[in-house]
Amino acid sequence: MSTLLVANRGEIARRVIRTARAIGIRTVAVYSEPDARSPHVLDADAAVGIGGTTSAQSYLDGEKILDAARRSGADALHPGYGFLSENAGFAEACAHAGVLFVGPGPESMRDMGLKDRAKEIARKAGVPVLPDARLDGDDQQEWLAEAEGVGFPLLVKAVAGGGGKGMRLVRTADGLVDAVAGARREAGSSFGNPTVFLERYLDAARHVEIQVFGDTHGNAIHLGERECSVQRRHQKVLEEAPSPVVSPHLRERMGTTSVSLVRELGYLGAGTVEYLLDDRSGEFYFLEMNTRLQVEHPVTEEVTGVDLVALQLRVAQGEAIGIEQADVVPRGHAIEVRLYAEDPARDYLPTPGTLHRYAHQPRPGLRYEDGVAASGEVSAFYDPMLAKIIARGDTRAEAAGQLAAALDAVQVHGITTNREFLAALLRDRDFLAGETRTDFLDLHPQLLDPSPATPPVVHLAAAIAVSVARRRADDLVGGHAPPGFRPLIADLLTTAEWAPVGGEPVLVGYRLGSGHGDTDMVLVTDGVRHEFTLLRLGPDAVRVRHEGVDVPCTVAAHPDGSVWVNDPRAQSGWHPRPRLPEAGAGSAAATGPVSAMPGTVVAVQVAVGERVAAGQTLVVVEAMKMEHPAVAAVDGVVDEIHVEVGRFVQAGTLLVAIAPVEGTLS
Repeated sequence: MSTLLVANRGEIARRVIRTARAIGIRTVAVYSEPDARSPHVLDADAAVGIGGTTSAQSYLDGEKILDAARRSGADALHPGYGFLSENAGFAEACAHAGVLFVGPGPESMRDMGLKDRAKEIARKAGVPVLPDARLDGDDQQEWLAEAEGVGFPLLVKAVAGGGGKGMRLVRTADGLVDAVAGARREAGSSFGNPTVFLERYLDAARHVEIQVFGDTHGNAIHLGERECSVQRRHQKVLEEAPSPVVSPHLRERMGTTSVSLVRELGYLGAGTVEYLLDDRSGEFYFLEMNTRLQVEHPVTEEVTGVDLVALQLRVAQGEAIGIEQADVVPRGHAIEVRLYAEDPARDYLPTPGTLHRYAHQPRPGLRYEDGVAASGEVSAFYDPMLAKIIARGDTRAEAAGQLAAALDAVQVHGITTNREFLAALLRDRDFLAGETRTDFLDLHPQLLDPSPATPPVVHLAAAIAVSVARRRADDLVGGHAPPGFRPLIADLLTTAEWAPVGGEPVLVGYRLGSGHGDTDMVLVTDGVRHEFTLLRLGPDAVRVRHEGVDVPCTVAAHPDGSVWVNDPRAQSGWHPRPRLPEAGAGSAAATGPVSAMPGTVVAVQVAVGERVAAGQTLVVVEAMKMEHPAVAAVDGVVDEIHVEVGRFVQAGTLLVAIAPVEGTLS
């Protein structure tokens, strides 16, 4: 192996490139049109554009990937995770092209790559599994009959892929048909395979997985477990190693079962065997085997000291694993969180857009796996994960504390993220007690919209004060006159509208002293008067004293007019509004749902003239590999449909016009 093409993007491409370079292997990146300026492209020794915008047009196109390998002289290929990483046909195509595929053989991938088939093999091997049923046809009555046999609640799951894509939770028969249709669409789009199956759902289990490795010499080991129970939409949010509830005896049982499956398959390379664990009874049930590296592999690396990517590359070249099972002993505790461009308070709505700043503070015990850099664009075409942040400590509590503090210090300007949600999660009492089952977030909804660590009015004062200080510094004539100054009426306030990012505008009245350095400030919002002392006020920062507490704030202004404030505990973004309305402002509001974000229309579920009810799904838009239904706000009749399946729409696009039902109030 002399030249390695990394057939992926984002943080995992950067991760593989880093290790390959460290051991002297030349690297090649591939990139789609939206990713032309992405960090992974700049990290590699060479890069090849493969065109396209969506996953299907780029990273899922095996012919384009192999053509890039041929053009760049790559003799090996690492698929990362997702995309083509578990595609047996692609692995065979690599072999035919003379390119070494870093992963298991095609037969193992076929056996384990389809979840229903994998469960059947596990069942034959004596591994406990949950009841399930595959849905091959379009007979909805047959679907219902199979569902009754499996039992409710159940999951509709794509047989291919992972990451929560193509998965729906169904608690009663009423929701089955829509869930199957939606899961099929999403699975086809994400993995190129729309087949789904049904599986019994356990409400309060833990998601525990075992990292395994096999080589061509007949060796097989496991490297302990990871717990991944904290999930949203069946996609992992936080992972840790070891699990807070897995004892050495249970670890041995689960590990031995997993290694037996590896030996049965003659498995090569890195894999993960996933289980649902009932920690009350100690029973565990096979879910699937991922025949690739996992997103959460860093926590295993942190507690075992093994570089899993380096081990993948060695094993792929025919070397032995070189590690005995007895040598694998977890030391300390590691926790990983996934920093997403999404709004947890709005049902995890993805938030693509311009990334003005992304910065963090390196510290001992912390590891950052970044997929983005500023300034850049967070695309609507791919998964919304920006980065992974990993902390290792001697204890679980220490790792959680370090990670929460690291999140506080991360600066992400331009888009809404789940930063505050993750920090609140890590500090939650039940999380720290290890009460992390798959229903954890359902039982802790307050974490989705935590109270700001710093009062928003403090950040608003900092944003206004620094903005004024900047204007004064730029105004050589009248820059020293205080805003709102009048020679006869000294107490008038300057008024302006400031809107928090993602929120409604606030009418603000303020008066700021003219001093450069320490000065006083009065700010009025919603009829409430607030008084501040501003220390060391400058064009980039200010120390705000409010109610006896000093808060050091840095303030950044960006080209879109937004102003972002950070202090050691919190971050907020603000948009100052123009004092005069723009031309055209104040026109009549749209009469139907608009797209909440940029995306592609994948379903139109109504027709012109059809009567609809409030809450009914009208159009489905796919963005960042997830489906987002647009629903009717009120009862009415479909007057116009402005989109069709396959069309890409921008945020705010009117999708369907709804006319009021005759005889009702408009």
